[in-house]
Amino acid sequence: AFKAAVLIQQWYRRYVARLEMRRRCTWRIFQSIEYACEQDQIKLHNFFSYLMDHFTPSSSKERDFISRMFVSGESFKEAELEKYCDYESIEVPDSYTGPHLSFPLLPDHATALLEAFKQKQQLHARYVLNLLHETRKHLKQLPNISHVSTCYSEEVTVCGDLHGQLDDLFLIFHKNGLPSPSKSYVFNGDFVDRGKQSLEILIVLFTFLLIYPKEVHLNRGNHEDHMVNLRYGFTKEVMQKYKVHGKKILKMIQNVFCWLPLATLIDQKVLILHGGISDTTDLDMLEKIQRHKFISVLRGKKRKESNRNVEVEEVNGESNAEAEEAAPGVCPQPRPAQAPSMANRQEFSRWVRQTVQEQIERCRRLVDVSESESEELTYSSTVSLADLDGPCWTRQEECKQILDILWSDPMPQEGCRANTVRGGGCYFGPDVTGKILEKHNLQFLIRSHECKQDGYEFCHKRKVLTIFSASNYYEIGSNRGAYVKLGPDLVPHFVQYQANKTAHMLTMTQRQGFAGQTCNRETLETSEKESAFRALREKLFAHTSALINAFKAYDKDNTGRITLSSWATAVESVLHLGLPWRMLRPQLVRSTADGLLEYRSWLDDLAMEQRSQEHIQSSLLEVIYRNRSNLETIFRIIDRDHSGLISFEEFHQTWKLFSSHMNVELTDDGISDLVRSIDFNKDGNIDFNEFLEAFRLVRQTE
Repeated sequence: AFKAAVLIQQWYRRYVARLEMRRRCTWRIFQSIEYACEQDQIKLHNFFSYLMDHFTPSSSKERDFISRMFVSGESFKEAELEKYCDYESIEVPDSYTGPHLSFPLLPDHATALLEAFKQKQQLHARYVLNLLHETRKHLKQLPNISHVSTCYSEEVTVCGDLHGQLDDLFLIFHKNGLPSPSKSYVFNGDFVDRGKQSLEILIVLFTFLLIYPKEVHLNRGNHEDHMVNLRYGFTKEVMQKYKVHGKKILKMIQNVFCWLPLATLIDQKVLILHGGISDTTDLDMLEKIQRHKFISVLRGKKRKESNRNVEVEEVNGESNAEAEEAAPGVCPQPRPAQAPSMANRQEFSRWVRQTVQEQIERCRRLVDVSESESEELTYSSTVSLADLDGPCWTRQEECKQILDILWSDPMPQEGCRANTVRGGGCYFGPDVTGKILEKHNLQFLIRSHECKQDGYEFCHKRKVLTIFSASNYYEIGSNRGAYVKLGPDLVPHFVQYQANKTAHMLTMTQRQGFAGQTCNRETLETSEKESAFRALREKLFAHTSALINAFKAYDKDNTGRITLSSWATAVESVLHLGLPWRMLRPQLVRSTADGLLEYRSWLDDLAMEQRSQEHIQSSLLEVIYRNRSNLETIFRIIDRDHSGLISFEEFHQTWKLFSSHMNVELTDDGISDLVRSIDFNKDGNIDFNEFLEAFRLVRQTE
């Protein structure tokens, strides 16, 4: 009996070890593909930034179009935004049966919203815009770093990424209770994208923020960025749910996002920010940055800054008359009046304020900051004016501060280096964490930004805590969600969950005994693994041409066969996913008797698998698989009004932008002929299917 027990134990341990190994491989596949997609987003952004830097509009009309297309969040002045997003002009019909909002909001409004969203009801556009308007007014009065104390509530609950998964938010409120004067919450960014109910999450969080402004705190995440939303689904979600007023809602949300605080500090001891830190992170600087200037931290400002530098040089290097002639839009720099004597301190102080104000006005005109933006005094502007004697930072330095705290990840090694996996932010080591904790007298950091299997994870000797609240993020059963509760002692207490019917059924089955547990766990693991390898095979197929060239480098004699070791090395050299290809090989490549792989036959099998889903020529399908996400993002960028259609004017101006980069000369008539040829149904617009079809036909011809 003892030997039998030992054998059963050994069998079970081997079984659990195999499941764990399978889970880790699956996890690596999902995470590698996710980060590779983020790299594509950064590359696409850099491409458009390059075009903007090297494109010289030939007319004010072109300048206006390019400005509106790429700087859409900043194109509205304060008064214009209010007028464009005027909610009072929108009538609520008598047939509307959803929830109603009136301001100031009460707890009953929040309860009604939660019940309505559980019943799949939709909030009317008037109320959405009204809510966004009130949220924006509130956020503008908040500092860049919110300060929370456990003295005023029993505990503070910190939640990580939700990514549009409303069921997770419902479950958090069910387990932990709704926000109240005795229950504070900090939501650490990434409320939107990927999931299908991002807008509902925003509505719920903004509602509670207005009801309990001292108990609910929201941090900005890297997905609270309209350039990211174009790729990861939030823009599309809003336009599908609000076809009439979707553009107004998106415009307001873009503006609300840029007013979200950047971090939260609990009891001056625990720093909460979305991504992480770097060796240049400066909390004092973050406190004083005008955060609303950064509609998108991805979009560079090189072109605007370079223009500004040229203008300043012209003004400084020429006489006033010459400067006005060379740069008619720039006000010449006035000669400062002679300073009064220091003996009269009051008069001297008045002179300093007047001189500084004149310089501020001049700089505002140089960078085209609208005067309406200065009408309302905000917290960040108050800090900036109060610290006139402090250091002056460039816009790029400020942008890097925000980019680092939104995009960075911790690493076990010492030091700080660029985050090449994501394409933005940095990797920071334990020494970087230790320095910032010591400098600001902090106990530990809480961040999100990374999916963790258990919903949370400590690193850097428990000085950095990652909390992730979106369960089943990659696939059903892939991970738990979690939130952390902090009391006055600041000792973290974790609550884990899985907000999914299948996961709930699995938990109930586990109570019935070991057999049910192992059976369901294996089924769930198998389903997750199949999904991961399906995504990986799609990724391999999308790079067929590059893989063939890589394989040929190892096939010197053109036999069509390479070793399995060479296969693994070649695949990694093309995909750069950092996966253990030798370990994954049995799932991707059929076993061979002589240890050699016929790579063309293997690639044909991949193509056959994809062609079974879409009846398109394999080489063409490969290109579409590889570029579809980028094509969709480009389409949405060109479609500046998010109508789902590209107008002839939008296409015309965008083509001129591309042709300037490619050094292709094409007349206006030629561009008009081109756009008419893409408009297959001749309705005067280009939809995404026509856009994709044109791409497909061009590749097919090639």
